[in-house]
Amino acid sequence: MNLPFTITFEKRVEDIPKWLPAATSIGSVIIAFIVSGIILKIIGGEPLLVLKFFYEATFGSWATFSDTMVKATPLIMVGLACAVAFKMQLWNIGAEGQFYIGAFAASLVVLVPFVSPETPRVVVIAIMIIMGMLGGAIWGFIPGYLKARYHVNEIITTLMLNYVAILWNNFWIFDKWSEGGFQMTPAFEKNAWLPRVTDYAREYNTFMEGGSGLANFMSSIGLERISGMTLHVGVAFGIVAAVVVWWILDRSRWGYEIKLIGDNPKAARYAGLNITRNVVLVMMVSGALAGLAGMSEVTGVVHRLQERISPGYGFTGIIVAWLAKLNPFAVIIVAILFGGLIVAGRELQPSGLAQLLQGIILFMVISSDVLLRYKIKLVRAQTTVEAA
Repeated sequence: MNLPFTITFEKRVEDIPKWLPAATSIGSVIIAFIVSGIILKIIGGEPLLVLKFFYEATFGSWATFSDTMVKATPLIMVGLACAVAFKMQLWNIGAEGQFYIGAFAASLVVLVPFVSPETPRVVVIAIMIIMGMLGGAIWGFIPGYLKARYHVNEIITTLMLNYVAILWNNFWIFDKWSEGGFQMTPAFEKNAWLPRVTDYAREYNTFMEGGSGLANFMSSIGLERISGMTLHVGVAFGIVAAVVVWWILDRSRWGYEIKLIGDNPKAARYAGLNITRNVVLVMMVSGALAGLAGMSEVTGVVHRLQERISPGYGFTGIIVAWLAKLNPFAVIIVAILFGGLIVAGRELQPSGLAQLLQGIILFMVISSDVLLRYKIKLVRAQTTVEAA
């Protein structure tokens, strides 16, 4: 059958329009929801009801939005970790392992312990941040050094190190630090807990008892609604990290070097850049961000080191980074979307629908890269119409 037109692909030679990356990401999500809805309808589900439930379970109230942000918090940092490495075209598939090692290193501060229970919270948290980032950086250094020094494929090394990290944690959790034989350590002292919004609500309620004019004003704008929210201040780590990563990649000389090495290693080498050092440093920074995510999870959510503290944050972070087109601020928005998928996925039926949607989104995002590399043209007779 002869079609009245043909589809041709022409490699882009001009700069990509600034609006196109964002448009392809948004389009990928929309198409993924449509495809998932079609699949759901085929198996007898009700797509509109599922979509309504998804919204209500993730963004329908302050409490549900708080739960979504709790899940989004580690995804922000892991997404940034992947984005930094991908900018240099280093395929860090090991953010999951770096997350676990970051959690382990941060837990050492209170499980060894390095500090006493009387140490002020701000000091304990600061040390745990340093330890978490250091642990992740070390786990990033290993594949980075092997890549830079011996040209070992970083996809293989980072992927394999995920399993090493998980099993390393399990050894200490099940044997050395197990609480009563269970797959968890004793709970951290409260000076090692990240403050939650609920804590500030409690202080607010105490303040309200004073009946001052300021207290009455706070009540009038509804601040009492934050009581009971699970969101912790770890989300601030992610926001600050996004700003720092943006400044490094878009405003610093090192960021220019990272992008140059990623785009054209031969030109970078000719320009005198130290590629070996930069590869190692980028992998360490990537690992440090993932390690910070692990630290925030054990101090802000579970308050102990335990098995399966991650529902796959490291791997989901890869999708987050790609969907955000490696833009640090877009990572925050995409992480919130996927945080919602995790929260809603606990109750969505049929089981596995959230994972199906994640997979379809990833497929659509990868497919949409064709639009960034090529122009698609419909050729009809002697007339050429540009479609993208």
